[in-house]
Amino acid sequence: MEPGRRVVITGMGAITPVGTGLDRFWESLVAGKSGVGRITHFDPSALDTRIGAEVKDFDPLEYIDKREVRRMDLFTQYGVAATSMALEDAGIKTPFENPHRSGVIFGTGIGGISTCSDQMVVLLNKGPSRVSPLFIPMMITNMAAGQIAIMTGAKGPNTTVTTACAASANALGEAFRLIRHGFADLIISGGSEATFVPLAVAGFCSMKALSTRNDDPERASRPFDRDRDGFVMGEGAGVMILEELEQARARGARIWAEIIGYGCTADAYHVTAPAPGGEGGRWSMIMAMQDAKIGPGDVDYINAHGTSTPANDKSETQAIKDALGEERAHQVPVSSTKSMTGHLLGASGVVELVATILGMHKGIIHSTANYDYPDPECDLDYVPEPRPADVRVALSNSFGFGGQNATLVVRRGDLVG
Repeated sequence: MEPGRRVVITGMGAITPVGTGLDRFWESLVAGKSGVGRITHFDPSALDTRIGAEVKDFDPLEYIDKREVRRMDLFTQYGVAATSMALEDAGIKTPFENPHRSGVIFGTGIGGISTCSDQMVVLLNKGPSRVSPLFIPMMITNMAAGQIAIMTGAKGPNTTVTTACAASANALGEAFRLIRHGFADLIISGGSEATFVPLAVAGFCSMKALSTRNDDPERASRPFDRDRDGFVMGEGAGVMILEELEQARARGARIWAEIIGYGCTADAYHVTAPAPGGEGGRWSMIMAMQDAKIGPGDVDYINAHGTSTPANDKSETQAIKDALGEERAHQVPVSSTKSMTGHLLGASGVVELVATILGMHKGIIHSTANYDYPDPECDLDYVPEPRPADVRVALSNSFGFGGQNATLVVRRGDLVG
């Protein structure tokens, strides 16, 4: 089918370490509230890193039947609940009128690792006969997408993207393409992650990827700051309702934003480290701007991947300079949502796009919290305090282990002609 259909976002939902629901999420961001504290899901005393950004105000029974809650890993609960929020926000009731033109494209980095970890303990302590028959359907990474389809009756395209920390951004990009090229009219897309189990945290600790600022957790995630020492693990989910523009208009939907471009690349360099000079991120942004048919002068804001690791922040800074040009790069404000939410891994891309779109509508760019000491190698405008801004077009970057990169370009909803 021929491309050319336009794709808009008509509903959003978010479960984050700084608040569940759009209002709580946004209020925390503009207040500079950190979601980072000592890990409570288990006793972290034996680990080098004992802090994380946990979700604190989520009750699955507000969204899911009690019996079904017990049959879902937490990452699936987050995904299903965020979908309920997004559908309500979009004013859509299920089942869909045209279920075969409605799909689910979802992202997660690790999926049901808590179920996997729990059942391994059962196997070792009680033997194979005691392993749960729900182990596999709870653990596999595609089950959030599967459960969302079961919940909504969406029978169109359904798949799961697993590109580490770029997963939900890639999911949104692929959903955008499916609608644009005529394979679906509505897609539920986003991502979720729930990895606060000893095995996962220990794995990241062994990689020396996490901040060890255990005595000062709220100031541990500090993207682009000179004293950054690693990222802070987070959890949560974000979901968006993507619709073909004319369908959305026909039902009188509110349009949050239009997705106008998507780029995705590979570093082809290293399993964890970004390519020197941020080559993959640079081309991801260039590809996205070309797809959107815009130039660097049209970009009003960039929501950075901004993890707070020494290598990522330096390479993303260089990538932005190379993609936009040195002069323009210094003019465009850049901020990192992770400075407050921590790093939601596979869910980070969609949650950061939610933050970007809320900021466009509110006329405010949220800050990069804890940006106290400039790093000579990170010398862009990182927005140390929230500021008023007329953001018409924005970029959102997401980069994953394995060197997989994604960039989304969005236009503010009231500008959709």
